[in-house]
Amino acid sequence: MSTLLVENIDHLATFDDANREIKGGALFVRDNVIEAVGTNAELAHLAADADNVLDLSGHLVMPGMVNTHHHMYQNLTRVMVQDDELFVWLTTLYPIWARLDDEAIYVSARVAMAELIASGCTTSSDHLYIQPNNVRLDSTIQAAQELGLRFHAARGAMSRGKSQGGLPPDNCVEKEEDILKDAERLIQTYHDPSRHAMSRIVLAPCSPFSVTPGLMKEAAKLARSHKGVHLHAHLAEDLDEEVYCRDIYGMRPVEFADSVDWLGPDVWFAHAIFLDSGEIKTFAETGTGMVHCPSANMRCGQGIAKIREMRDAGVTCGLGVDGSASNDTSNLFLEARLAQMLQRVAPHRYLSEAPGGRGGFGGSPKALSAREALDMATRGGAKLLGRDDIGYLAPGMSADFIAVRLNQLGLSGTQRDPLAAMIMCGPFKVDYSFINGRNIIRRGEFVHHDVEASLADHARIMQRIYQQ
Repeated sequence: MSTLLVENIDHLATFDDANREIKGGALFVRDNVIEAVGTNAELAHLAADADNVLDLSGHLVMPGMVNTHHHMYQNLTRVMVQDDELFVWLTTLYPIWARLDDEAIYVSARVAMAELIASGCTTSSDHLYIQPNNVRLDSTIQAAQELGLRFHAARGAMSRGKSQGGLPPDNCVEKEEDILKDAERLIQTYHDPSRHAMSRIVLAPCSPFSVTPGLMKEAAKLARSHKGVHLHAHLAEDLDEEVYCRDIYGMRPVEFADSVDWLGPDVWFAHAIFLDSGEIKTFAETGTGMVHCPSANMRCGQGIAKIREMRDAGVTCGLGVDGSASNDTSNLFLEARLAQMLQRVAPHRYLSEAPGGRGGFGGSPKALSAREALDMATRGGAKLLGRDDIGYLAPGMSADFIAVRLNQLGLSGTQRDPLAAMIMCGPFKVDYSFINGRNIIRRGEFVHHDVEASLADHARIMQRIYQQ
């Protein structure tokens, strides 16, 4: 066993049930689990038992953030199709993604994961829904193991090509029996339902316009036959999708999800922009969750998810960076900032409707606070993934935490509220990152990962793909 005492923390934001924020805080970790959280004085007696002591004077410490929607391979096609709507964006990029091979998936995942970790993420999901050539989800899992990222690998799929009435070209889709067979293999090989697990599998047919209802139903049955296997897909992301669902299925996207048994606490959807109040109530009553991806939604001009209304209704909301070609970066601090700011300009009913108040609809600076946005990035994301061991700092929780150095230009003048400054200023990179008790970043640098080598591999892969 190995023990670690982290002491002299200027500002320790636990995000625990009491939302404690501790000045002069400390953490005690045994192996990969937090054993004690409190003030320096309260944990001072543990110093004699600590194999290692880390002084984090001048730092803010908080739980590692949880990214619940990503397409990591897309960092091979960044800043492309800059000014078009989603369906044009997709149909332009599908042919390029069809050229990817397993090496491309592995290398792009290593780059994406390093970028996430550097910006405060300690747990991530990745939705790999296009698997051409010799691509296997195993390669992204291998990349996560090498970097030390806690990882929920989503076995995505597209089975309904253009000739069958779907959006993707036929050379981008798979046979449904092959998808389900591979999903079972991945669950048996990599899925760990235990607490503090580093690897779990998610079943994730891509979207209503790229798979059949039959695949959605079979995926749900397969997932629910295994403990802790959750379901994920895109839903209500774009008005074109709503038109497609009405034309093909005769129903709205949420009705479609219900018809294929895709509502429940083991399901979370990416985007969920175009939900009406009744559908939001349905999400809340069934425990169905959503992940907000503000950067991607703004990039393609799709709309603003109703986060305020969803949170008030009791819907679990997390944050995701989405694909690196629809966002063009993988920074969760930035995503939390944009989530907060975007809600403030969204059309909400004014909170003050007393006589003499403004009334009506419009923006509101009270729509989403900094702490609410960070709650989505931590506890919200953990709940979407079905985790009771990450998302906040308390005894018995996984030792996943990050530290940001407060003495830097972008944080000058924020001493009164350094936690809010994490997203209202910035975005920042972390000075320290611990995942499962292992030190991944120390003094702003990766301890074991060669970033320059990964970038060189990435550039080589890109050159090969674009020469084809």
